[in-house]
Amino acid sequence: MSTYRLDRLFAPRSIAVVGGSPRDTSPGRAVLKNLHSGKFAGTVHLVNPHYDRIEGITAVKSYDALPGTPDVAVIAVPPPAVASVVRAAAAKETAAAIILTAGLGHGPGSIAGECEQAARAAGMRLVGPNCLGVMAPPANLNASFAASTPRPGDLCVISQSGAIATGLVEWAALHGIGFSAIVSIGDSVDVDFADLLDHFALDRGTRAILLYIESVKDARKFMSAARAAARAKPVLVVKSGRHAAGAKAAMTHTGALAGSDAVYDAAIRRAGFIRALDLDELFAAAETLGHVTALAGNRLAILTNGGGIGVLAVDRLADLGGALAEISPATMKALDAALPPIWSRANPVDIAGDADAQRYAVALMNLLEDDANDAVLVMNVPTALTSASDAAHAVVAATKQHRQKGFLPKPVFAVWVGGDEHVAETFDDAGIPDYAAETDAVAGFMHLVQYRESRRQLMAAPPSLPQDFAPDERAVRPIIDAALREGGETQYVWLEPIAISKVLSAYGIAVTPASLAREADEAAAAARPHLARGDAVVLKIQSPDIVRRPTS
Repeated sequence: MSTYRLDRLFAPRSIAVVGGSPRDTSPGRAVLKNLHSGKFAGTVHLVNPHYDRIEGITAVKSYDALPGTPDVAVIAVPPPAVASVVRAAAAKETAAAIILTAGLGHGPGSIAGECEQAARAAGMRLVGPNCLGVMAPPANLNASFAASTPRPGDLCVISQSGAIATGLVEWAALHGIGFSAIVSIGDSVDVDFADLLDHFALDRGTRAILLYIESVKDARKFMSAARAAARAKPVLVVKSGRHAAGAKAAMTHTGALAGSDAVYDAAIRRAGFIRALDLDELFAAAETLGHVTALAGNRLAILTNGGGIGVLAVDRLADLGGALAEISPATMKALDAALPPIWSRANPVDIAGDADAQRYAVALMNLLEDDANDAVLVMNVPTALTSASDAAHAVVAATKQHRQKGFLPKPVFAVWVGGDEHVAETFDDAGIPDYAAETDAVAGFMHLVQYRESRRQLMAAPPSLPQDFAPDERAVRPIIDAALREGGETQYVWLEPIAISKVLSAYGIAVTPASLAREADEAAAAARPHLARGDAVVLKIQSPDIVRRPTS
């Protein structure tokens, strides 16, 4: 079904929550609370045969009793009741249903299979089962039982694990990162990664997509959607189950075989995705993609008040295959004039432990105006000699001043070791990604480098011939030239069988061997080795007057 009705899922006008109880641990009640706290502007209905009212919303006894047709149904009932609710929602022409309930089984004959068949017959989309729910902050939609509501932004998260999705929400709340959507697909009996990639690749409100994958059910569909999405925007993937024990755990979690990691890794690279190995790297990528839009190249300049942390950043950059930028002669001269003699006179630009806000500002402005680098990583180690907060404000001011000059925006990354919430807010307000350690910052920079390279490869025209293909054109040219001369003005020229065999063989195309025999004994001699091997032999007439040659 691909993107069919997904627009209604992420921007519904009305929602029906089916199930729930007044218990604090009830998923249905949590969804009602989140819809209210998220300030969902549409109509919220409640279907519950056991309670008259939950979270201030009056319930009806059955789905059939609802006034009108909700766009989305959120189903949080015990497993035996799920299929009947799906059938009732499908009969009422609800566009999509989100099944939070777990334990529905897998495949034909299971409850999940019944739900899939009922929904498909009516064209109703299903998210889940066994999922956290769906959040679309731009639409003030939080149809999930996550602990909090994310802020609006332009990152999309598609996760097979509800725990990973809600973990990203909590982390993002502390780092000022917003989302266009967060979708927990769970067992994905219908809506899957490919459907959502197709949808969000064309969503103007989504700038980058983060995926958490345990397994992919339809490889062909996934790869088609993946390559199309990667051409449009950055897609970053965490694929769990890289080792045998993890793959076994993933199968237990989602009920799907994870498969060989080598296959997934090749597919991810082929699709043009960026791969992260763990959640720390995923969080670093979210920090980067949440603030930086583009990167012109792969050369990184490093500005620091501590030589040791600068060396660590260089080591990490080398580990990941990055390029340490040179300092142009003009910038070297400007830095010599502005900085004390003890500065490093190399990249990393170490401006010493007593560097104050003014020194940071001058050094950064010179590096931003230097065409020899494509991005600047600014780091600070706190000392008793200067104010780390003042230095952060100076970095922000220099970055804003550079942007106001009309230059193409050059990304700036920040690492303030031991920085407090005030420093983090300072960078966040200026759109500068801020990291806890230099390894995270360098990884974030390299994610952009990898995306730039992946997109370049995806957009490149393939070569006309494979690199390892070397046809013997010198053997073919005389045959073609002779045929053209003999054909004269005729529109078509027929090659003789021997010539055809030589031409195809010269281009590496396997053909049945052919020999020319001028009389019977010569034909018998040519056939003898083939017959000795048990091969079949045919005899054809070779004559320019007979195009369709009979076989003997």
